[in-house]
Amino acid sequence: MLNIIQAFQRQKDIYIKGISGWRSPIPFNSNKLRQKAQKFMSETTWAYIDGGAGDEATIARNRSAFDQITIAPRFMRDNTDADFSTEIFGTKLHSPFLLAPIGALDMVCKDADIHIAKACAATDTPYVFSNQGGNSMEACSAAMGHTDRWFQLYWSKSDELVLSLVKRAEASGCKAIVLTVDTTMLGWRARDLSLSYLPFLKGYGIGQYTSDPVFNQYVKNGWHPEEAVAVKPVITFETIKHIFELKSNFKGSLKDAMASVQLFTRIYTNPALNWEQVTWLKSKTSLPVLIKGILHPEDAVLAQKAGADGIIVSNHGGRQVNGAISTIEMLPQIRKVVPQPFKVLLDSGIRNGSDVFKAMALGADAVLLGRPYAYGLAIDRQSGVETVIRNIQNDFELTSRLSGCRNLQEITSECLTS
Repeated sequence: MLNIIQAFQRQKDIYIKGISGWRSPIPFNSNKLRQKAQKFMSETTWAYIDGGAGDEATIARNRSAFDQITIAPRFMRDNTDADFSTEIFGTKLHSPFLLAPIGALDMVCKDADIHIAKACAATDTPYVFSNQGGNSMEACSAAMGHTDRWFQLYWSKSDELVLSLVKRAEASGCKAIVLTVDTTMLGWRARDLSLSYLPFLKGYGIGQYTSDPVFNQYVKNGWHPEEAVAVKPVITFETIKHIFELKSNFKGSLKDAMASVQLFTRIYTNPALNWEQVTWLKSKTSLPVLIKGILHPEDAVLAQKAGADGIIVSNHGGRQVNGAISTIEMLPQIRKVVPQPFKVLLDSGIRNGSDVFKAMALGADAVLLGRPYAYGLAIDRQSGVETVIRNIQNDFELTSRLSGCRNLQEITSECLTS
């Protein structure tokens, strides 16, 4: 049986271990967690994981918007027992969050997605596999055992490849498809541009592609859409270093590695994505389909009309549009036009248990946790991810119970001040 530890008991365990001098390697404060994680990443990795679009105003707004929402705790209610579990599309959650898909985490460490999958299995926390992961969905599924998982889908320029990924997700036991629609082009990410660095060109974050039979057939036989000729780099010492790093991240030959990266950069985004393709996708899979990247009420309605089973209110963690509105600000407006039982989840800016509480009070069915678990991964691999998950589970539980709530149904907008 999995060890789902309630907050009060875990607090006591931590304090008792402290008598012997033990201290957690994973900071409990979200800002200190972020600061410590930076010490365990290279400059380029930190820029990609922590950075955002432009001057990063959206990242800042995601946080400030959460901080401006205040909780009005209620006391003197029998809070002996509490249960904050829920179920979404047959996916069981002990606390109302899943781990969000984050691409190219193999920059942080080798087999990063496997470490995360094992941490999810240990804590019975659902995980949304990234389409841009370093490890295949099959390998991650094997590491997760019976723990629920979903698959994030980026719509490439090849519908054949899209369908192959979806069918692999079905075969891997994924319980939902999360179609990400806000990244049909990369945002203007100033930190990455300043370093002239894109991890995919080094072979990071392309494991779902290099494990796909359709993609590999394209690599072998060629794939030639009409497009501009790519700029070729000047051969320098740095170019040679790049080639060696690419080869070290790829199991096959250098020729295949270079061909795979070149094909990936040409095929993985599709600016022509539209609502008709959502309807097509629904006709090709029996899995629920959620649209990730919704920020406007009208798009929420369009997603529902296209046949989506749910949406994820997201601004991609502030990585796509500098100056975009925060997700928590838009959540009430979006929930108003797509009321229950239509599923609405939220990500971007979640850093602690009180953030989860606020999102639930404003109408989310669950949230996706992103950067904090990546920080935990950098510090202490699988154990670091596990600790971050447990910390946020416990923080959410205590925040809820100390606010007078004993289950998710009691967490409503009345728990917040205007």
